Amino acid sequence: MSKSFVGIDVSQRVLDVAVHPTCEQWQVLNDLGGLTALALRLQTLKPALVVLEATGGLERPIVQALHDARLPVAVVNPRQVRDFAKALGRLAKTDRLDAQVLAQFAQAVRPEPRPQLEKSSEQIQNLLTRRHQLVEMITAEKNRRRTTPEWLRPQLQEHIDWLEQKKKQVEAQLEQLQKNSSWQPKLELLQSVPGVGKVTSLTLLGYLPELGLLDRKKIAALVGVAPFNRDSGQWRGKRAIWGGRSQVRAVLYMSTLSAVRSNPMIRDFYQKLRAAGKLAKVALVASMRKLLIILNAMMKNGSPWQPATASP
Repeated sequence: MSKSFVGIDVSQRVLDVAVHPTCEQWQVLNDLGGLTALALRLQTLKPALVVLEATGGLERPIVQALHDARLPVAVVNPRQVRDFAKALGRLAKTDRLDAQVLAQFAQAVRPEPRPQLEKSSEQIQNLLTRRHQLVEMITAEKNRRRTTPEWLRPQLQEHIDWLEQKKKQVEAQLEQLQKNSSWQPKLELLQSVPGVGKVTSLTLLGYLPELGLLDRKKIAALVGVAPFNRDSGQWRGKRAIWGGRSQVRAVLYMSTLSAVRSNPMIRDFYQKLRAAGKLAKVALVASMRKLLIILNAMMKNGSPWQPATASP
C-alpha cells in the first residue's frame, strides 16, 4: 500500500484538506467539532505526513489536535510552498488548490514533522508570542514619541507605561509556568552558555522545538542562518542566508552580540573571521550559526556548557 500525504489549507472558517496521491479532497469547519472529525478521519487514513502553512498562529489549534491524535505534522513557510507551486506551473490560487499543492509538497520535500508540545509548553509559547507583540508595540510608541508634539507626549508615555506593565505581567506568568514544566532543566542547560539569557532560551524552546533533534545543517537552515550558494556556470555570487524563523533569528542575533563580548569561544571565532577580512555582518552571521550549532549539540547530548569541548 502506497503512503499518503495530506495538505491542509487553513482559514478562519474552514479547513480544506487534500490527499496525495489519491486526489481525495474534503472540507471541515475550523472549530472543535471539525477538528475532532478531521483527526478521526486522518487516523483511519494513517498518512505518512500532514503539512500546513504557518499562518501567524491560526494553525496552532489544528497542529495540537493532530498531535493529540498521534499524527505526524509539519508546519512550513508559505513562501516555500508558493515557490514549489510555481515550479509545478500551478499559478492559480484557491483554497482547494493550495491544499493540493501542500499535499504534493509533503510528498516531494518531506519536511521534518514538528515535535509535540506538552500543554504547559503550548501555554509558554502563547505567552512568548504575547510578549513579542507587547515589545513591538512599546518600540512603535517610543518611535512615535520622538516625532510627536510636546503636548501629546504625556499621552504616549502613559500608554508606554501601561504596555510595560502588561509585559511585566506576561513575564511573571512565564516565570511561573516554566518552573512547573519540563522546560526548566532545558532552560538551565541553554543558559549555561555565556551570552544566552532567559529570553533567548525561552524563545528557542518555544519557537524551535526541533532544537537537539536535527543535525547541524538542518537546524541552521530551519532558523535561516545557513548560507546558500548563488552560482551559475562560471559566475560565482555571494552566498546568502534565506528564509527561516525570524523570531528565533532575532534573539539569536542579540545573544551573539553578547557572546562576542562574553563568550571566549564565540569571541575568538568572530575575531578570527574579521582578521581574515570578513565583513562584520558576515562574521556575525557565521557566529550566530556557530552558537546555534553548539546549542543544538548540547540539547542533543544533554550536556551543559564546557568551553574546552563545546565545539561540535
